[in-house]
Amino acid sequence: MEHTEVKVRKNLKYLTLLAQEYPNIASACSEIINLQAILKLPKGTEHFMSDLHGEAEAFTHIMNNASGIIREKVDRVLGEEVPPEERAEFATLIYYPSRKLDELKDRQADLDAWYRQTLYRLIDVCRVVSSKHTRSFVRKRLPKNYAYILDELLHAHFEDHDKEFYYDQILASIIDVGRADDFIEALCELIKSLAVFKLHILGDLYDRGPRPDLIVEQLMNHHSVDIQWGNHDVVWMGAAAGSPVCIATVIRTSLAYNNMEALEDGYGINLRPLALFAEDEYRDCDVHHFYPNLNERREPYHRSELARVARMHKAIAVIMFKLECAVIDRNPDFELEERDFLRRIDYGTGTVLVEGKRYPLQDDDLPTVDPADPARLTDREQAVMNALCRSFLESERLQRHIRFLYAKGGVYHAENGNLLFHGAIPLAESGGFLVETFEHHGYAGRELLDYCDARARRAYFAPEDSAERLSGCDFLWYLWCGKLSPLYGRDKMTTFERLFVADPATHEEHSNPYYRFINDTKMDRAILAEFGLDQTYSHIVNGHVPVKAVQGESPLKGAGRMICIDGGFCRAYHEKTGIAGYTLVYTSRGLSLRAHQPFESIDKAVQQNMDIVSSVDVFETNERRLLVGDTDEGRRLAANVQDLKLLVAAYQMGLVKEKD
Repeated sequence: MEHTEVKVRKNLKYLTLLAQEYPNIASACSEIINLQAILKLPKGTEHFMSDLHGEAEAFTHIMNNASGIIREKVDRVLGEEVPPEERAEFATLIYYPSRKLDELKDRQADLDAWYRQTLYRLIDVCRVVSSKHTRSFVRKRLPKNYAYILDELLHAHFEDHDKEFYYDQILASIIDVGRADDFIEALCELIKSLAVFKLHILGDLYDRGPRPDLIVEQLMNHHSVDIQWGNHDVVWMGAAAGSPVCIATVIRTSLAYNNMEALEDGYGINLRPLALFAEDEYRDCDVHHFYPNLNERREPYHRSELARVARMHKAIAVIMFKLECAVIDRNPDFELEERDFLRRIDYGTGTVLVEGKRYPLQDDDLPTVDPADPARLTDREQAVMNALCRSFLESERLQRHIRFLYAKGGVYHAENGNLLFHGAIPLAESGGFLVETFEHHGYAGRELLDYCDARARRAYFAPEDSAERLSGCDFLWYLWCGKLSPLYGRDKMTTFERLFVADPATHEEHSNPYYRFINDTKMDRAILAEFGLDQTYSHIVNGHVPVKAVQGESPLKGAGRMICIDGGFCRAYHEKTGIAGYTLVYTSRGLSLRAHQPFESIDKAVQQNMDIVSSVDVFETNERRLLVGDTDEGRRLAANVQDLKLLVAAYQMGLVKEKD
């Protein structure tokens, strides 16, 4: 008792504040009972995904089917006595209720009977997926219009009632008043929201695919998500912060794949100033090296349209290389002096100096470059960039999405024994943590990633027009392509060489030694220890480098301590990887990888009940089922229980007064 009293007196100021939320012994004890009950629930299901690259339709479907988990629940609830085709149809209804309902209703001879059967089945599936959650958690996710009814159906006890009669009375009323369709849609959305407790996205939401903005919208609607930034994300973050070089980079990448949907349709970015400038300045130029890569596109394009895109691509690429020179000049600690290529061109001989060797330019038609001052923007180029910067800064939807990425994201995240990051922990050739010097200080390992995170936030949150904001914006560009960027993980990004130099030897990009050491269990343990995680049971999870499953490569490295979950979600990588992405699933029973096959379209999914085929590899099973109390969140809740017990003691000792 004396020990407890000492603790109470030591924390009296905090306990007085806690008493505002729990004003008496009864309320504090009630919360203690609630929290202790939560600690005994099975651990919630976590899903890990990486490198989504704008593939919004495939991502939508995987979110709708919870990486195949919902179909498993449907099969479990309906059982083998229901034909597979009917189970597939029912699963599709859960995935896309608003699009599937009319088709199913049109085929029913007795619509009321079909409604009753469908509602029964949906309620049973919903009860299964909600079983891991507290009643309070489920209640918070119930649709407002049907919250009371759903709460009754999901949590009612039937010891004193005939179950069928109880259901029938409620469901018959829903059907009679014409609300069955709305109720079905509400149940389907609830099932999907409860299937995945926590979602981890390990970077590269943007670029390549057509609609990253739609992916971000879905993530914003999820109840629990965290994001580890990828290099394709940070360059968009820089663009939203108004960085000219990041804006030029984002636009160039979009044009390189003839993919302007996210810019124009998603974010309302006005590319007309660039288009008009390119038509004037580059109409008679050689642009055949700037035609877009169409491997990822779904629709045919007219040659004249592609020529227009190529002119825009060349125009913004030249602007981008000029802007890169200015960033390199401002930041000598980036150590990128040899990559100011416009200054390394001999405009008389049409050659360029690349890593100490001269190569002929395959394209020396550069009408807006002044050989006497090649990094200077022309007046018209500056006007184009001013207009583009305004458009990015004034896009409310883009700004809202980037604020979300900052709020929910970071360079790395550690939770429940898993260390999550997108790219690499920079290592030296010897295998030790590589020391990088920025702003006169050396950083390595965890300290380096913390520094990167903090400086990246300057770009968006430092005062406008301040040196700190400019420094942050420049650093976001460095994280995109810098030779020691933990988000990029390669020694250089050879965009200039690929566009202007024919020799393929100049196109090579060498990975950081981290990628040579990922199968070294000693190094994996050193990384886990650096971040304060258990070296025996914890895992490193990252993406960025597609796993070539078609060639037999395994996503499990270092005896299973490291897991690479980039399975080629983007269409461009399907042939290389042989699959269309991974989802790592961490349940109360263990870890499994779900390898997804390519997804054709939502239309086919709805019309033909075509699901994504996913194979499941359970590679680590827990010795016992994990409970909430075994998780990081559980440890926080257990600490809250101890605080509440101290508050109860404070009330009992009369040190804090109870209130009604």
